[in-house]
Amino acid sequence: MTVTRTATAAVAAQGGSAGQVDPPTPRRRSARLAAASRSGRNAAGAVLVVAALAGLWEGYKALGRAVGDVVPGTRIAFPVATDDLSMPHVWTILGALVEPARRGDPTTLGVYLLGETSVTLREAFYGLLAGSSLGLLLAVLFLNVVPLSKGLMPWLVASQTVPLVAIAPMIVIWGGKAGAPPWVAVTGIAAYLAFFPVTINTLRGLKSPPKVQLEFMRSVGAGRWQVLGWLRIPAALPFVFAGLRLAATASVVGAIVGELSAGTGRGIGRAILTFAYYYSNGPEKLYAAVLVAAAAGIVFVQSLALIERVALRNRQTR
Repeated sequence: MTVTRTATAAVAAQGGSAGQVDPPTPRRRSARLAAASRSGRNAAGAVLVVAALAGLWEGYKALGRAVGDVVPGTRIAFPVATDDLSMPHVWTILGALVEPARRGDPTTLGVYLLGETSVTLREAFYGLLAGSSLGLLLAVLFLNVVPLSKGLMPWLVASQTVPLVAIAPMIVIWGGKAGAPPWVAVTGIAAYLAFFPVTINTLRGLKSPPKVQLEFMRSVGAGRWQVLGWLRIPAALPFVFAGLRLAATASVVGAIVGELSAGTGRGIGRAILTFAYYYSNGPEKLYAAVLVAAAAGIVFVQSLALIERVALRNRQTR
């Protein structure tokens, strides 16, 4: 107990990156107001980016219609045709969200896609949870067993260079032979993409405390696990959350690709595949599904960013 109190006081005295809780001050309140203002500017910037992309879409479509999809003065065709089958209007895509998803079914396309997206996000969350847990364990293991880190790290890097379209069917087949339901294979694919960024960022964070802090902890008799719990882990939190944000993005991608390979009956990936199959009957539905999938991924990642801000709200900034 004495070692723990002394070590904690030592870290605080050093003013390091392990994170401290400060009493409310005008400076801290000003920093919070500045953070809120930054968030507002970021939101406004995101809206402007979306509006600009919609303007570029419609501008390209209008230009292609005006020149017949050919660069003026040449015979070079536009890379994408601008007819309504290839590029529906933005308002047509948005309007499809409030129209029935199927004939004879009052459920709108937007409600249907949200239901399918909830399935995908659930699989992505399970994959993120499993992958991040594995990544954290590997990071701690690599920190304490250096030969293992040097031996396995190249293989971890190599695992991320294998195309996902080659890995996904293998995971689906293994899951099927094990008698697992299809969503387990989808979760496994999401976890496969999620663990690597968490491992790399956490390991970097665990190694981030300055040497003087590590020496001070050892000088007061702190053991390896006390150094880990009272110094390394608090210092690694910003790195961990950075890895989790990357892992969240990868897990959504993995879940969507997994649904395409696993043959699941539900999920936004299956909806995209279905609308692609019947593309000529309603191209705007495919674009709407892609739009909802992208929005869901953004919300998923931003939810994690919100958790990060809450978890690190009292962290001293320098």
